[in-house]
Amino acid sequence: MRFEELIAKVSRLPAVRQQEVMDFVAFLEQRYGEASESAEADWSENQFQAMSLDQAMRGLEEEPELYSEYDLKERWQ
Repeated sequence: MRFEELIAKVSRLPAVRQQEVMDFVAFLEQRYGEASESAEADWSENQFQAMSLDQAMRGLEEEPELYSEYDLKERWQ
């Protein structure tokens, strides 16, 4: 696809969809552009694990507490 053809197709889209195209291009530029070729743009294993944990725990802050600290302590007699 040539550049002129791409411009023509995007210009026929509604403004909201044109913004989506711009957002996607910005994402691709950030991900694959010159800046991402540096080593610091790569995710370390620790960064990936932290992001995964954050995503897994997302929304749990508002969950009600089911057990008190008293429920969790083992009783010895």
